[in-house]
Amino acid sequence: AHKEDYHRLVVSPFAELVMQLAPGMLEIDDQLITEPKIDKTISRIHRDLRILANRSRPRYRDNCWLLFIRDKKLYNGLPAYFFEVTPGGFSYGMGYYQASTDSMRLMRELILSEDAAFLKARAAYEAQAQFTLVGQSYKRPKYPDAPEHLRPWLEKKSLSLVCQSTDLNLLFSDNLAGVLMDAFRQIAPVYHFFITVESRRQTLTGGLLP
Repeated sequence: AHKEDYHRLVVSPFAELVMQLAPGMLEIDDQLITEPKIDKTISRIHRDLRILANRSRPRYRDNCWLLFIRDKKLYNGLPAYFFEVTPGGFSYGMGYYQASTDSMRLMRELILSEDAAFLKARAAYEAQAQFTLVGQSYKRPKYPDAPEHLRPWLEKKSLSLVCQSTDLNLLFSDNLAGVLMDAFRQIAPVYHFFITVESRRQTLTGGLLP
């Protein structure tokens, strides 16, 4: 019943935001998908009813997000940049939706060996105060003797950098794309570290990173 409103008030503004961000995102990684379309960079409003858990939920989502990732088929395996709007505000950041066990194992190896890509990532993260390192932690610490500054990176099952906001003035301002792009550039070294992890994983498994 509100399809026209949905396209005018949600899809069109999201597509415009994707187009504004695309040049800067391609500077970070020229393999990112930047097409301003649903199922390319913009989420669908329909829930996937093939998933059993969704069948007892409303047919339509009450949130919308955009995603910059190399390959949508590897949504659960590759790091991505995102921006999401919900009824309570919005969030943005970068990381894994669900990192593989192999990715996290290799990441910990690079962290503990003080790999150059990780040192750049850590320096970029510690130089800012906008993003928080998030992810489900293990119930029992796996690295209780590791240096305190490394444990947030080592003790999680998956990793993302997230900023939460309720600043509606920013959300509906002409400055949103610029603010997001500045923030995304700031954490680009962390993204490149994650891509280093994925490149190594693909090499070890005999595959090729998209």
